[in-house]
Amino acid sequence: MKVIQVPFCFYPDTVGGTEVYVEALSRYLQQQGVQVVVAAPGKVSQSYMYSHLKVRRFAISNNFQNLRDIYGEGDPQAALEFSHILEAEQPDLVHLHAFTSGVSLRLVQAVKQRQIPVVFTYHTPTVSCQRGTLMQWGTQICNGELNLQTCTQCTLQGLGLDQISARAIANLPPQIGNWLDTLNLQGGIWTALRMTELVSLRHTVLHALMSEVDHIIAVCNWVKNVLLLNHVPPDKITVIRQALCHEPPEKSHSSQQIVMPTLKIAFLGRLDPTKGIHVLISALQAISELPISLDIYGVSQGVAGEIYQQELQTLAANNSRITFKPPVPAQKAIATLAEYDLLAVPSQWLETGPMVVLEAFAAGVPILGSNLGGLAELVQSEVNGILVEPTSITAWSQALQHLYQNRDLLLRLRSNIQLPPRLETVATQMLLIYRAILHI
Repeated sequence: MKVIQVPFCFYPDTVGGTEVYVEALSRYLQQQGVQVVVAAPGKVSQSYMYSHLKVRRFAISNNFQNLRDIYGEGDPQAALEFSHILEAEQPDLVHLHAFTSGVSLRLVQAVKQRQIPVVFTYHTPTVSCQRGTLMQWGTQICNGELNLQTCTQCTLQGLGLDQISARAIANLPPQIGNWLDTLNLQGGIWTALRMTELVSLRHTVLHALMSEVDHIIAVCNWVKNVLLLNHVPPDKITVIRQALCHEPPEKSHSSQQIVMPTLKIAFLGRLDPTKGIHVLISALQAISELPISLDIYGVSQGVAGEIYQQELQTLAANNSRITFKPPVPAQKAIATLAEYDLLAVPSQWLETGPMVVLEAFAAGVPILGSNLGGLAELVQSEVNGILVEPTSITAWSQALQHLYQNRDLLLRLRSNIQLPPRLETVATQMLLIYRAILHI
């Protein structure tokens, strides 16, 4: 069996949790006798080996300006380049792990034209939420139902419009956007006035994707609920949670009972406002008298990531308790986390994992996290971590203070942690799905 795995990007580029997952899944599938090729968008089309994996990069458009392609079926050039990979590799099955202009409906159509089955894994809320967070108005959990007016309003408000203006524009018929498109009017206010057309197009394409693919993997329960709410047949969905991508080092699951005077906290992950590091820093600033340290192992992706990192460094300026450190390679995350008392996960969006929670559990480290989405599915508050209101700086400050002052609680949380499953188990489950689709 030959399978092409298609993430958003891949090594040696700066990667996120999805790519770490894809690399590990591919590695374990190969151990079970599956031929795996990783195909990911890139600046140029090229082939190379990475950690015993064959990697094919397909070039995306350098000057991508058509809004209907961005919101709709996707990048024609990327689909064409991916078609060349299909012709060369002749896979039995294709497994998509992203839904973007580069990894788009056009790619799925290219695969299905060759009568090759497609599996799709829903990794982040960007798959179905145009705002990208599944947080309505940025403050409350959305049920994920695709509703043109509601989604348009929320998208516009997320782009900086006030709610009154957002609601007014969301009442415009999509035909207005079609007319503006014929005049080639886009950017700024013109894009805003086209938003009902663009969101409607995105919804149509998402429904088409869900219809075209042969099976969908939901990595947590809330994803399955969103899919069901949007009329995806239940027999087309399988929940397979994420798992440890790397073997934990020996004695990483610590039962250490030593209580240090300083409460040591780590953050590992992408530097993006959705990850909420600004909330965590502000909360720590509010309790400046307590000996609590925060080490931020941040991954900066693109210009937006660099800008946010600068904002965080400004926010944390002159606070010696907060340190910015280089990113940790995925294979060293567990060992790094074992040196800390807590992992902080102040996410401001619906996570589907995140993977770093499993790595912390493998290290025997409790979680202080947002009471949202996949986090709330992995962490039992007052059992193996503490969950707090995501946006409340006061709630985060109180939780930090409470954990510092109650070290017995911290030790109890640590003692309740169970080792998470390894991705080898996920690969076995995935292989069963592949075989069922291929009737082998």
